[in-house]
Amino acid sequence: MTDPKSSGSLALDLTLRDAKLEAALTQARALAVSEDWADRAIGRRDPTVWSSEEVVQRAIATRLGWLEAPFHFADETGELKAFAEALHEEGFTTAVLGGMGGSSLAPALLAHVFGTAPGATPVRVLDSTDPAAVAATLDDLDPVRTLFIVSTKSGTTAESLSFQAYQWERIAEALKAADVGRPTQPGDFMIAITDPDRSLRSIPHHDDLHEVFLNPPDVGGRYSALTYVGLVPGALLGIDLDELLLRARAMVVACGESDPARNPGLALGLAMGALAKNGRDKLTFVIDRELAAFGPWVEQLIAESTGKHGVGIVPVDGEPLAAVAAYGNDRVFVRITLAGSAGPDPSIGSNVDARLAELAAAGHPVIRIPVESKIDIGAEFVRWEVATALSGVVLQIDPFDQPNVEEAKTNTRAVIASFESGSGSEAGGEAQGVANEAALEGALSAALGNLAVNGYASIQAYIDQTPERDAALSRIRTLLRDKTRRATTVGYGPRFLHSTGQLHKGGAPIGWFLQLVAEHPDDREIPGKAYTFGQLIDAQAIGDARTLEDHALPVLRINLGQNPDAGLAALERALASALKEA
Repeated sequence: MTDPKSSGSLALDLTLRDAKLEAALTQARALAVSEDWADRAIGRRDPTVWSSEEVVQRAIATRLGWLEAPFHFADETGELKAFAEALHEEGFTTAVLGGMGGSSLAPALLAHVFGTAPGATPVRVLDSTDPAAVAATLDDLDPVRTLFIVSTKSGTTAESLSFQAYQWERIAEALKAADVGRPTQPGDFMIAITDPDRSLRSIPHHDDLHEVFLNPPDVGGRYSALTYVGLVPGALLGIDLDELLLRARAMVVACGESDPARNPGLALGLAMGALAKNGRDKLTFVIDRELAAFGPWVEQLIAESTGKHGVGIVPVDGEPLAAVAAYGNDRVFVRITLAGSAGPDPSIGSNVDARLAELAAAGHPVIRIPVESKIDIGAEFVRWEVATALSGVVLQIDPFDQPNVEEAKTNTRAVIASFESGSGSEAGGEAQGVANEAALEGALSAALGNLAVNGYASIQAYIDQTPERDAALSRIRTLLRDKTRRATTVGYGPRFLHSTGQLHKGGAPIGWFLQLVAEHPDDREIPGKAYTFGQLIDAQAIGDARTLEDHALPVLRINLGQNPDAGLAALERALASALKEA
């Protein structure tokens, strides 16, 4: 049974049975009150809360528009609803959003949580450059009945523009054979969500698109859920945007309270920051199945915001819950419940609340956040944005920049250039194959010796995501967790490069990386490029591995071959054997 009083804050249901951690949290609360963090940061948008350096303050001042978004966009909901209805009347039967990271995770969350209302338009999200993922998302759709959404804050996101180029050509080919009853061109079946000026001008065919939605430029990608990034797909899905934003506005107001006992965002942020600063830096989520897609969204928010300058909070999403013996002393558990739910997906485990009570009794901090209805996701966006931003004050970092994200992109561009010149190679280490399981076991045994004390194991799967592969990766991560007592994360590439990738390079150097790649028997061309989708995702994997190596981080690359499912089975067998010997 939880004991919210033990947290010292009525705004946070936290079970904490550790005197040292309680003292650290009490100290953080006192500092937040004496320096009035909440009113300065949330009420007055004062960047000096985060930094005393003028150059950092100026940069932060241009990234606080997310606090205004629930108010600003309340005036746009009528037009968004009318836009969605008009598209339906024009005959569009599906929408596909092509984006990455902050541009794709909120739409994916909304589609998962709310589904499609009667008479509304289903929304698919394409955020993988694996050619199999591109095919699975687009091949069964009629290009002239599909609305394609190009979503990119910068206007230059390589993945988003590659998806656009591919779909543009599909539409052009379909128009040659289709009788749509009026003069048309591919832009009539495409819209964009981006920032003004240079961002818009960077998108090919921007003057020919059906519609363009321009976001306030002072909103960073991972803080953009309640801007056009989430609201345009939300309108297409038929979500009640007025109510969604109403809940969000109420949370913004609550998060301006100076007293942590009445401020949900501040109370959570102080706990996140103070506990991480004192060794509890693996924030492990246990989420009811209807809200499961909240995990990847909040994972990006936390990892990219806090993982820099050698510190950070490691969000752990989707890891099956285990008994006390499976964990080290670096965890904080977060239980997010939805009223009326049957609980988390069975893959997470059964009787999770009883198990969390055991973990709390053993000294692991447990936070419980009840969500009364799905529409309250609007408030949860704000709660976690505020909490993450204010945890940055505790950790003494700027939660709005991402200083290491560009490194992997630079290395990727170098690999692509080598592909284009014909000199492409996998410099920095060939990927270990799976055909020889004895050799694979040996490579894994050697790599396991590089696991950091109180570190984490990150599985990076540069393959198309399927339910079967989700299950295989869950078994593999569970093997690692149970035998090593390390936290485990799983990310599909290249999408994680736009989220947890910042934490991997910029956070504490405690990661251990298992990179999984595959071959591409059914590759796809990218119109206008000298390389394919298969070559693009390969370049992204190699570029990321090189970047990890540049940071002296351990990475083992494994090629799953032409059949990733068989490759994962071989990996699971080899890893089980390697862990027995470890």
